Amino acid sequence: MSLAILWFIVIGLLWCGFLFLEGFDFGVGMLHGFVGGNELERRVAINAIGPVWDGNEVWLIVAGAGMFAAFPEWYATMFSGMYLALAVVLLALIIRGVSFEFRAQLDRAGWHFVWDAALTLGSFVVPLLIGVAFGNLVRGLPIDASHEYTGTFFTLLNPYSLFAGLTVLVLCLLHGATFLALKTRGTVQDRSQQVGAIVGPVAALFALGFAIWTPIEAGHAVRTIVPAIAVVAVLAAIWFIRARRDGWAFLATALAMLATGATFFVFLYPHVMVSSTNAAYSLTVSNASSSSYTLKVMTIVTVIFFPIVLIYQGWTYYVFRRRIDVSDLSQGGGASRPAPAGGAGPSGAPAGR
Repeated sequence: MSLAILWFIVIGLLWCGFLFLEGFDFGVGMLHGFVGGNELERRVAINAIGPVWDGNEVWLIVAGAGMFAAFPEWYATMFSGMYLALAVVLLALIIRGVSFEFRAQLDRAGWHFVWDAALTLGSFVVPLLIGVAFGNLVRGLPIDASHEYTGTFFTLLNPYSLFAGLTVLVLCLLHGATFLALKTRGTVQDRSQQVGAIVGPVAALFALGFAIWTPIEAGHAVRTIVPAIAVVAVLAAIWFIRARRDGWAFLATALAMLATGATFFVFLYPHVMVSSTNAAYSLTVSNASSSSYTLKVMTIVTVIFFPIVLIYQGWTYYVFRRRIDVSDLSQGGGASRPAPAGGAGPSGAPAGR
């Protein structure tokens, strides 16, 4: 295996990790206003991701940096061609991050409403547009011989890519619902389970449609096994939600997110960007990669530091592993302040309740 292929796999894993970890953050951001009937309950939902959401976004930064360093041609063509869409993603991420902090600054209903709406909107826009972006990579974009994008913003809004974006969005909703059911108690947990039961069948339909449509657009029918795993995982999640097995339901939606992210890269390989203008203009793993020396240095650095990042992030999840409810929050506490750590008990086990 060449270093270029290795780094294509590494970048794919980073994006899959981002969708898995940040996926439930997006879901919670979209759902917190629905599962929380009052301010304290909304704070419970937000505090469920309070200690981890910013760490989860590191996966996005590292994935983008990895693309820039390992495949500069890919980075340049993709980010210039999707400049407006990615600028919207960046703006939504900023608004979303700010909302976590600003909503706690004033104890006024109107102030909370504004930042709750910002959190919901930001959490909606990012997974939708990321799914659209990757859908376009699989489908192909107008790229000329100089590896420059020749389409417009509206070229990106084609039916398949929009469907891919909606698929990622709906899966994030389901993933967020199972995470909240796992991490909370009381009314918020009950509502999260109810939301999961409603969203589950919709997510299954989108996952099935995505598994059928992707091979039609990209070919490689034998690779359909990967999106099929997502379909099976969503169906399993539906069963676990109805059985109130919160931990297993979350693991099932996590597998669905990972399989969906992997689908984009499995169907994209050996390309990194497919040219719909002329197949000869496509960017591939080999012609878009950096020099062998650059990839070698990156590999050494990653082998040293990536395990440290995983250990640190794993420790964070361990420390904040317990379920929370309104009794854990004081009336004057900040909305984005993490809940106190403590013993996990049986709630941290995969079996859930």
